[in-house]
Amino acid sequence: MPSTSGRTDAVLGDLAPEDVRVRFSPSPTGNPHVGLVRTALFNWAFARHYGGTFVLRIEDTDVTRDSEESYLALLEAFQWLGLNWDEGPEKGGDYGPYRQSLRYDIYTDVVRRLMDAGYAYHCYCSQEELDQRRQAARAAGRPSGYDGHWRALTLDQFAAFKAKGREPVVRFRMPDRSISFVDLVRGELTFDAENVSDYVLVRANGHSLYPLVNPVDDAMMDITHVLRGEDLLSSTPRQVPLHEALREIGVASGPLPRFGHLPFVLGEGNRKLSKRDPQSSLRLYRDRGFLPEGIVNYLALLGWSIGGDREFFSLDEMVEAFDITRVNPNPARFDLKKAEAINGMWLRRLDPDDLATRMVPYLQAGGVPPENPSDEPLPPLKAAAPLVQERMVALDESVGMLGLLFVDEPEMDEAAAAQALTPAALSALDEAFKALVDLGEWTTPAIEEALRSSLIDGLGLKPRVAFGPIRVAVSGRRVSPPLFESLELLGRERTLARLDAAIARVTG
Repeated sequence: MPSTSGRTDAVLGDLAPEDVRVRFSPSPTGNPHVGLVRTALFNWAFARHYGGTFVLRIEDTDVTRDSEESYLALLEAFQWLGLNWDEGPEKGGDYGPYRQSLRYDIYTDVVRRLMDAGYAYHCYCSQEELDQRRQAARAAGRPSGYDGHWRALTLDQFAAFKAKGREPVVRFRMPDRSISFVDLVRGELTFDAENVSDYVLVRANGHSLYPLVNPVDDAMMDITHVLRGEDLLSSTPRQVPLHEALREIGVASGPLPRFGHLPFVLGEGNRKLSKRDPQSSLRLYRDRGFLPEGIVNYLALLGWSIGGDREFFSLDEMVEAFDITRVNPNPARFDLKKAEAINGMWLRRLDPDDLATRMVPYLQAGGVPPENPSDEPLPPLKAAAPLVQERMVALDESVGMLGLLFVDEPEMDEAAAAQALTPAALSALDEAFKALVDLGEWTTPAIEEALRSSLIDGLGLKPRVAFGPIRVAVSGRRVSPPLFESLELLGRERTLARLDAAIARVTG
């Protein structure tokens, strides 16, 4: 376990490092998004840094939006990213069940105990009545939260409402005092009592809400640190008194969890990145061929720094250095270009044979599967991978970079052809064909020497003018892998056929 020397008392207090318990509790609604992954990553790194426990808990009580498909996608995504959990679905543990949909009886019992102890009460206000009193409070310049109207419900009032068939909500009775806590990211925070009103724990239909089930699960699972998004900061002054009450009624016995609220991740226009934003979808980056190492490396930079100007590091290195008190509370902006750059670094770190193997699905999806794709060791692709490794930022570029090696004729970029395959290029194409048709040794050095001698020395052309038409003729693109190496891999027969086709196109 990494050393914890130098950590502030605010992080651990009297807690032993190995007793740290953090949780990540996503809702299975839609595809995982990068903001969600960033939160999971920070929780995971925090637990691993101290040698504690990382709990995965699924908040699946929204029957209108939750789906089994999304639940399975969440599990698969975190497995792919390498963010393994110690307790939770498919792992089990001493604090289960780890899906809220299996814990309704627990919540019902806790609410009963809270009401018996006077920490919660029935509220019969209709929505219309609430709206009217809120409007009146605003008009009088008072806070517009719930005014505690039914805090002292008499037995006669209770009986009268029951007789009318009106069903109440259950509200938590907030203490008449300010709520203070030390946020591990933002420092000490205080919320005045008048701004934190009694809130609903259970709807009139009996459905337990997030403000109840989330703290109850944290308390019963002995969660020691709650690291979550800034959007949930307003929930914390409500949950602190509930945690205190849960300990008073014997639901939990340990100390209250410490809270840390992570900065927003911003997208285009500096708006908070939401799961509805196309660039937020984890699936988008997987489909593009980002590596899991690249994604987690970049997301770690959204609000945290390993130190200095360093931006490239592994999960193990992040765990060694992670300190929640060094998270920047200011919003972090998702920068696609930087994400691509870091992913490109991880691609270049791969063994070329590994890179070639990872390219195969993307080539096949692009309609240009390598010959005998099930064969090992895929000699043409493995030989070609090093040619493009320095130029790629994602695996989906495999088709554009190496597809030319696996098709009889390249797919021609008409804009590139219009610029490069012109009458002015005819002499370069003719001379290239003549230089290569009888070349004795078909190797990269021999090909380069023949073409330079013929086109640069013989015709006096500049390299761009000489080799640009050849590149478009054999690859269909203005940007391709290194030309001479590509011609060697392409082979004499296909190279000459493509040059001949380009000459025919020009002479038309």
